[in-house]
Amino acid sequence: MCFRVSYLKFTSVQAKKGMGAVSIRLPDDVSARLPELAQRTGRSKTYYMVEAIREHIADLEDLYLAEQRLVANRAGESESITLDELMKRYGLEN
Repeated sequence: MCFRVSYLKFTSVQAKKGMGAVSIRLPDDVSARLPELAQRTGRSKTYYMVEAIREHIADLEDLYLAEQRLVANRAGESESITLDELMKRYGLEN
């Protein structure tokens, strides 16, 4: 069973901060853990959902950028250097 998150209606103060309303379905385990975490910490469920999404999006952006760079490197479209060269370049050699 999924928990429908429909309470993400923001006040006018939040709307001024550039926040929009979103409705998502959460697995039962997440929908049970989220309010418990919010209650223990005194933060809102929305806070934790936004933080989790931000962090995951940042991780995905990093992953996709790394994949693009790898493809470019393998295609000979970018330069690479050895770890030893990198260490020397930044004065980190032993």
